[in-house]
Amino acid sequence: MLFNSFPFLFVFLPVCLIGYFGLGAFIGLRAAIMWLSVASIFFYAYWDVRYLGLLATSMGFNYLIGICLAQKPTKALLTFGVVLNLALLGYYKYANFFVDNLNRLAGADWHLATIILPLGISFFTFTQIAFLVDAARGLAKERSLLSYVLFVTFFPHLIAGPILHHKEMMSQFVDKRIAELNWRNFAVGWTVFAMGLFKKVIFADQVAVYARQVFEPGVGVVPTFFDAWIGALAYTLQLYFDFSGYSDMAVGLALMFNIRLPINFYSPYQAKNIIVFWRRWHMTLSRYLRDYLYISLGGNRRGSLRRYLNLFLTMLLGGLWHGAGWTFVVWGALHGLYLMINHGWQSVSRQLPAAPLPSWIKSGSAQTATFLAVVVGWVFFRASDMSAALTILKGMAGLNGLSLPGELRAYLGQLAPLGVSFDGLVPAMVNLSTKEIVFKISLLLAVVFMLPNVTMMLSRFESFLGVVETSRVRWFSWRPSTVWGVITGVIAAIAICSLNQVSEFLYFQF
Repeated sequence: MLFNSFPFLFVFLPVCLIGYFGLGAFIGLRAAIMWLSVASIFFYAYWDVRYLGLLATSMGFNYLIGICLAQKPTKALLTFGVVLNLALLGYYKYANFFVDNLNRLAGADWHLATIILPLGISFFTFTQIAFLVDAARGLAKERSLLSYVLFVTFFPHLIAGPILHHKEMMSQFVDKRIAELNWRNFAVGWTVFAMGLFKKVIFADQVAVYARQVFEPGVGVVPTFFDAWIGALAYTLQLYFDFSGYSDMAVGLALMFNIRLPINFYSPYQAKNIIVFWRRWHMTLSRYLRDYLYISLGGNRRGSLRRYLNLFLTMLLGGLWHGAGWTFVVWGALHGLYLMINHGWQSVSRQLPAAPLPSWIKSGSAQTATFLAVVVGWVFFRASDMSAALTILKGMAGLNGLSLPGELRAYLGQLAPLGVSFDGLVPAMVNLSTKEIVFKISLLLAVVFMLPNVTMMLSRFESFLGVVETSRVRWFSWRPSTVWGVITGVIAAIAICSLNQVSEFLYFQF
């Protein structure tokens, strides 16, 4: 069941809300929590009931280990719990990848039946590993089994995050007020959800076709300069609006139930260096990698060289977490290298005199360089294999030819003597309007670079878990008013009326 589907919007969500607040009003908090837990389990089972037993077993095991760690924390028990979680994730996510690469190295022909990746396994496994570590550190205070089930299965975050901390969620489930209908929270939650739905349906899905036709062009088709950049930028925008849209919907849905989830995105493409980018992109994953991997490896406590190695290893493993493929490994390694260079440059630049340039030039060039580095990384993230990634990167560098769409001949024909041809787009895109493609991508670039994000828009009225300090965007601040009610209604109506085909979220595959 997708957030951007009619069954969810017009059946599951209304029934879930009515049951939750009805039971909360007439029976009490515990009944409401039980209803929401059962509804969340149904939501998961709706995808594939065969994996419900896997989810239940994982929750039962981790809950028992967590209780034991809370009572008597030992390194051996914590290691046992973490290793078994990683083994489960490794089997479902990496077994086929490991066997395939072993066959290539050894020239063998070992066969392993194709293993279907259970939906959301990366997210509920990481969430529960965090619980075990928090329990061992004495941070997991609430021990109710019912609350723990809701903590893991709460349907807004179960499939694609955000990744949660036990300490920031479980305390909310004992507050009786969360089972009481709060129109303020409902209005804010619906607004955030509607904006996330609009991002997904109107923005992400509209440019997805351009990315797909460049990254999957067919046998023998090589993207040239224009094609390659269109595909890379389209995927960069698709991924952002797809995943940030999901995260907004998750936060909005939770708030409708009076539950606060942490913000996962904060205008990451506006970052002026790669360090800030990772503080703003998939913020709960960045926090998780920092708290449970980077710091565990030693962080920055053992000298600069070890610090750089820890940064690189953290991002390498973060890349592998996203998928069982060498393209993900390279993507993670590339971002590890970016972070090493960024930290190194910061150390060196402190010793250098400031460049005599206007601040807007410094800021703009830093933001542009960061964005382009991120775009290059996304090519590996999206490509089917290393060969496809390198082909697109060669196209972006002009090494596959400098061919432009025929529509641009009238404007740029003077470039022909320089070797620029006007042979058109890759075959799958020849029937598309170049003006339409350029307009849509330019418009979405303007949105990510110039407009305030949802958190900024709501910063004068609402605060969310884990959000960074927000600037007050007075000219675009949401408030509970008739005008904003109409705007939100129009945004939601446009998105709902555009639900003409099923479109899964990209992070479901991770």
